[in-house]
Amino acid sequence: MRVREQWFAGRVAIVVGATGGIGTAICEELAERGAGLRMIGRDLERLARIAADVQDAAPSVETAVVDLRDRPGLTEAIDGWADASILVNAAGMNSPGPFTDIPEADYDSMMEANVSGVFWASRAFVRARRATASSGCIINITSQMGHVGAHHRVAYCASKHAVEGMTKAMAVELAAEGWRVNAVAPTFVETELTAQYLASPEQREYVMSSIPQGRMATTRDVANAVAFLASDLANSTTGTSLLVDGGWTAK
Repeated sequence: MRVREQWFAGRVAIVVGATGGIGTAICEELAERGAGLRMIGRDLERLARIAADVQDAAPSVETAVVDLRDRPGLTEAIDGWADASILVNAAGMNSPGPFTDIPEADYDSMMEANVSGVFWASRAFVRARRATASSGCIINITSQMGHVGAHHRVAYCASKHAVEGMTKAMAVELAAEGWRVNAVAPTFVETELTAQYLASPEQREYVMSSIPQGRMATTRDVANAVAFLASDLANSTTGTSLLVDGGWTAK
């Protein structure tokens, strides 16, 4: 792994959803910049592989296998890492489809993963830090779909708009205690989550033609934005959403 300017020397970051494409890139970026890592995901084998990949750069690496629907398990894992001062909520899912045809189970799963997971992880983190009379930084991975609407994405847009609102409200409520809470909102990124959708030539063309830059974001583009918001370079930035969307929402 590359060794970068050590923005996070002596600091520890929790990454929820570490085994996703974006989550993994965030872990790599933070490790390269000197952060100790505490990684949460559902896949034990993937967590082990990521831990092995970053262990040479990160001062310390710990993992926890937790399903976000397991609120006690999520809280217990985060409680045990009160030394962490950065929380990145990177877990998420999408099940595109017509508004009138979305199965109840898909809707519930999206809200549980995309909204409730952020809420409960953030609450556990704030409580753990308060117990040590400390504050911290929370970064929520949302989406450009948290700023606009889109065909066949009613539930997904609803979930991401919810997290954008949650981010602003947490930022306002916690600011006086020294907390910073922000969001990173990427455009389409080629990951396992988007692979099936982007496999269609028509859908890929729609995405590419909607991005003025003419390219999708990379996982590292998103990770770079997270690192900036978590760093001292963003000390006066809270309650905002950093769009990594190639100009999609500027049109």
